[in-house]
Amino acid sequence: MSTVSSLAVPRARFNTLPFLIALFCLLWSYAFVAGKIGVTDCPPLILLAARFSLAGILILAISLLRRDEWNLSWRDAAVFAVLGVANNALYLGLGYTGLKTVSAGLGGLIVSANPVFTAVLAAVFLGESLTLRKVVGLVLGIAGVALIVWHRMSVGTDDPHGILFTLASLASIVAGTILFKLLSPKGSLWIGNGIQNIAGGLAVMPFAFTLSSVTEIVPSMRLVGAFAFLVLGGSILAYLLWFHLLKVCGATAASAYHFLMPPLGMLFAFLVLGEHVEFRDLLGIVPVALGIYLVTRPAAAAASPKGV
Repeated sequence: MSTVSSLAVPRARFNTLPFLIALFCLLWSYAFVAGKIGVTDCPPLILLAARFSLAGILILAISLLRRDEWNLSWRDAAVFAVLGVANNALYLGLGYTGLKTVSAGLGGLIVSANPVFTAVLAAVFLGESLTLRKVVGLVLGIAGVALIVWHRMSVGTDDPHGILFTLASLASIVAGTILFKLLSPKGSLWIGNGIQNIAGGLAVMPFAFTLSSVTEIVPSMRLVGAFAFLVLGGSILAYLLWFHLLKVCGATAASAYHFLMPPLGMLFAFLVLGEHVEFRDLLGIVPVALGIYLVTRPAAAAASPKGV
């Protein structure tokens, strides 16, 4: 009986993983569209300061109402605060500044290069294996992304300065991914995400009110809707899923799901914002999908005996 029950739990956990991955990809991809809508009607840093602060307050307030146990050490709390600067303040602060002059589709494309750099750095700092299959998958993934980026750049609608901000945003999310695995904070990811958001809000706030003004905000229902999604779907649910995937999949495999963001991001940008998409953009999806399969398959196979 004990043997059966011990096997049943890992199988149940494993079966939820594809759903969690799909939900994460949908939320993360649509966040670029919601962000583009938000920065159109509100200065990016003010939008982020309000987003992070509200998300952090909501998470910690819910934890207090549920009387969740505070199982984080001071060291773990400090790690989540550092991650808040890397994953929230820098990554999204730079990314949203770029979104002022870069399309949501191209912003998602650039950030989707995350797995390439993460895989290399994870091999150096985390000891994760960089097998030939992973290398081929990563090359295919970046080739597909590059194909789409090259075509989008040829249209000439995106500002070079905005692209530089987006590249800096990419560097920040890679650093945050490696730091999370390297420092390995223990305790509740839910409470840790609350600390991360509070830290991100505090880091962005001085710059937000120094470099911009609340008078620049254009009140609208689309801004309210975008802000609500960014707080609830982005800062709370998507980041919670992201950290969970990092724990169960490893940095390389989890980051490889970012290769799904280009096609999803372009689809959402086309449907919601009417951004231009051509057939040549869609050709990049084929190597991207194959790259995801090659990069993630070894990690999934290795993790399944442990109950992932």
